[in-house]
Amino acid sequence: MLSPVEREVMAQLFAAVPEEMGAVLVRSARSPNVRERRDSSAALFTATGELIAQAAHIPVHLGAMPDAVAAVIEKGARAGDVWVLNDPYTGGTHLPDITVIEAVVGTPERRTGGMRVGSGAYRRSARERGSGGTGSSVPPVAFAVVRAHHADVGGARPGSMPPGARTLSEEGVIIPPTRIARDGELLEDVLEELVIRMREPEVRRADLAAQLAAAARGGERWRELLARYGGDWLDGAVHDLLGYAERRTRAALAALAEGVYEAEDFLEGDGVTDDLLPIRARVTVREGGLAIDFAGTAPACAGNVNCPLSVTRSSALFVTRCLIPDDVPTNGGVARCVTVRAPEGCLVNARPPHAVAAGNVETSQRIADVLFLALAQAGAPVVAQGQGTM
Repeated sequence: MLSPVEREVMAQLFAAVPEEMGAVLVRSARSPNVRERRDSSAALFTATGELIAQAAHIPVHLGAMPDAVAAVIEKGARAGDVWVLNDPYTGGTHLPDITVIEAVVGTPERRTGGMRVGSGAYRRSARERGSGGTGSSVPPVAFAVVRAHHADVGGARPGSMPPGARTLSEEGVIIPPTRIARDGELLEDVLEELVIRMREPEVRRADLAAQLAAAARGGERWRELLARYGGDWLDGAVHDLLGYAERRTRAALAALAEGVYEAEDFLEGDGVTDDLLPIRARVTVREGGLAIDFAGTAPACAGNVNCPLSVTRSSALFVTRCLIPDDVPTNGGVARCVTVRAPEGCLVNARPPHAVAAGNVETSQRIADVLFLALAQAGAPVVAQGQGTM
């Protein structure tokens, strides 16, 4: 439905929203982890959980976010809700990465002439109205998502990444998808119950407040776009861009030689033993898509270099993004071209209660190395293998 010029304008408008969310987070956070090291990410998703746009932030954060959004949708997220989670087995990465997800309240629209325009006085969010609103009775129009690495979330050692940890609970407080705001009203008791179990709770509280502000900014900007363009037109623009990214991605992948390509590499121990842990991948290139299977990869290990499947998907999406032209918008259309399978309970699809802290920062990069090695055989212009660690 969009002309090439309109498509580029809307792609840049959409991408500007998570970029601004990230700027709000960095400027508002208290922890140097976010303020200086910028270990944080922001993105926007459709009401059904497909990525609309992301900021140029952390690939392993961003690639796992769809699973986090899917988890809160499954829990019945409604407009005006805000959810928090860090559980690696429900769309998290490792426990220090806490995700805040705002289910965005919509806005009315009116039609003038042949085009939809905003009313200029759209319904305020429940946060702006105060308590007693009705946002939670209706579905969201989008999700604004912010993930940040907190300096500590409890666990056996400060920093919440204890070497040699054998269970997830040793690494810190596990937060399943938890509603911390309803109809725009913060549930203070729920938030307090989370942070009081972590070291330096006042810093955790401050960084979470920054995440809440960043997610709220994403919701505010999305409502402004709704008011400007109207819901139906904006929805059409989103789906146009998703389809465009999918077509461009499939065209780029179609340039590779079709076939099945295999590769393997190893982790040199898991922090408990020095045994080599193989990561094996079989990549099928066919009809502009990648089907990736990790059958033959080592079983989940005793140490904390295991990966939840969401991190493994992140690595696969990172590799795919590296293979397509820079001007292709990074959105859910790219993800449509990639499928990832891994035996349940293996190193790259670990299940509770396995520890995962180092899997997020070490194993994720080794997965990327293996996939690049396989795709090089298909004629992909891949980077040389690096240091094998994030």
